[in-house]
Amino acid sequence: MENVSRDFLQVRRIVYYILGTLEVLLAFRLLLKMLGANPLSGFVSFIYSVSSLFLAPFYGIFRSQTSRGIETTAIFEPSTFIAMIVYALIAYGIVRLIALKFTGEEIK
Repeated sequence: MENVSRDFLQVRRIVYYILGTLEVLLAFRLLLKMLGANPLSGFVSFIYSVSSLFLAPFYGIFRSQTSRGIETTAIFEPSTFIAMIVYALIAYGIVRLIALKFTGEEIK
């Protein structure tokens, strides 16, 4: 039984590590868009291109809001918030399903 719980904990850590990485990526995107970061910058372009793959299912749910300043244009993307919530719920569901498989009962 101890081996099962150790394996479960390892799988759970992996799932939450992947979720954490994805959440940080999406949070960077949200922050950079809201601050009006230059999309031609290498780092900003990298964040936008990688994160757009994960945001594709959520585009078009809500309209993005823009605020034009003197030098930058800030963009608020509600789809990024929705994606962050949905991916967190999916990761939680996967961990619960894995708990059922490893232990045969729910782990809280």
